[in-house]
Amino acid sequence: MNRISWDQYFMAQSQLLALRSTCTRLAVGATIVRDKRIIAGGYNGSIAGGEHCIDEGCYVIDNHCVRTIHAEMNAILQCAKFGVPTSDAEIYVTHFPCLQCCKAIIQAGIKKVYYAEDYKNHPYGIELFLKAGVEFMKVDREEMTLDFNQTEKRAFIDDMLSLLEKKEDKNDEIQKLREEADKLFS
Repeated sequence: MNRISWDQYFMAQSQLLALRSTCTRLAVGATIVRDKRIIAGGYNGSIAGGEHCIDEGCYVIDNHCVRTIHAEMNAILQCAKFGVPTSDAEIYVTHFPCLQCCKAIIQAGIKKVYYAEDYKNHPYGIELFLKAGVEFMKVDREEMTLDFNQTEKRAFIDDMLSLLEKKEDKNDEIQKLREEADKLFS
């Protein structure tokens, strides 16, 4: 069994957090890490107890939803709320941070930003990162899913292909299907 890299592991955590997002425009997750340990996580959503975009719609001003707090900011604020230092930490974000989040990341003392997708990468945010010595890099995402029924699905596919082999005289085509199934389940 191959283990995923640390970058993929922490990015997967951010992708999982993004599933909690309440914004209908873009789901974002962020994970703050120090010494290979998760110290905080956040997703974009409304203030605690506030109305959510999924319920009330986005509150858009100047083409920006002002109802939500960004994932990076939520993660940084979680550290502040519980007294967890962010200096020299790293942050994993599903999308490149907006300009305001770039500034917050710098002020929080976070030294590395890993992101999975480019998203309106602001030139001034990039300039600020460079001036502040904040490294930023794109992490290749591998498609990952948690499938608790994989064994049963594989058995089902194998049974179907076996039945086809008995009934059909197109074993070349069935062999191709079996090879495709092998690729999907490997």
